[in-house]
Amino acid sequence: MGKIKDIKFIMKEYQYEKPFHIANSISAGSKNLEVQVFLENGVVGYGEAAPSYRVNGERVETFLSLQPFVKEQLVGIDIRNYRRIFDIMDKLRCASSVKAAVQFAALDAFSEEIGAQVYQLLGGAKDEIETDKTIGIDSVENMAKEAELLFKSGFKSIKIKVGEELKKDIRVMEAIHEVSKGAKYIVDANTGYTPKEAITFAREIYARGIDINVYEQPVQAQNIEGLKLVRYNSPFPVAADESARTRYDVLRLIKEDAVDFVNIKLMKSGISDALAIVEMANTAKIQLMIGCMSESSVGINQSVQFALGTGAFAFHDLDSHLMLLEDKFRGKFLQDGPKIKAK
Repeated sequence: MGKIKDIKFIMKEYQYEKPFHIANSISAGSKNLEVQVFLENGVVGYGEAAPSYRVNGERVETFLSLQPFVKEQLVGIDIRNYRRIFDIMDKLRCASSVKAAVQFAALDAFSEEIGAQVYQLLGGAKDEIETDKTIGIDSVENMAKEAELLFKSGFKSIKIKVGEELKKDIRVMEAIHEVSKGAKYIVDANTGYTPKEAITFAREIYARGIDINVYEQPVQAQNIEGLKLVRYNSPFPVAADESARTRYDVLRLIKEDAVDFVNIKLMKSGISDALAIVEMANTAKIQLMIGCMSESSVGINQSVQFALGTGAFAFHDLDSHLMLLEDKFRGKFLQDGPKIKAK
């Protein structure tokens, strides 16, 4: 029988290869929660929660206290009825990354039981995707050097963190473009700009003949009017990340006509809301990218499976496992540089 027998929460700690600097935040590592779902037939499914206090208001230290509640709610449910698990976890609004981890672990267990991959359960739309690689905030020289190395190593999409110093950010883009012409750029301000600064940045970059494929979250998360203002005054497509946590956030963004792109992160939405956002975006003709927080290969596997399964994304920002130090790669996918393939 494929009924849930037990659920375990295990704390994990990872260090970045080097401190990861985004607008107004520097991280040396990440404390994550691994979720293991055990079935009566011996099958085990794995998920991971990578919390963000900045985005979700989560602290990993609170997660272990949720284990008794999750077990009480889910033990005894047949894994084949995973929609029931999704519905129960949708009510866990205080910990969206735990919701994501449990929902995926359930799918992972179900896929193991039937001898398939999760991406096949979600539709099997693609066998391969390509990820970008992120350049954190640093000196102009160091950011340009890293971009050059990435471009030469095969990464044709480069994500660039900005949002702390407007004039320096413009110099950064000039320097990066000089050494990586032909690359696609995702520029992420992580809420660091005012609307006026965001528009100034976009216009200055455009005037220099540099193209940006996605201009991500230039203003504060709650400033939807500001986001819309930037969109209507920017030559580049504007994306919501921190402003788009749940399906209801995305519904508002669509109603307000505030964005060209939405960045889905499973740590913000869980699997269930992410599926709803995909359908809403397709209906509204909003483009999608998929991103990550600070997941290890276990957590990145969740987003890889989702992206392969739905085939919904124009850009994939699934690189946190490439920046964390792990003893062992545990993703159920094959990676060769930027290319990620189904096993």
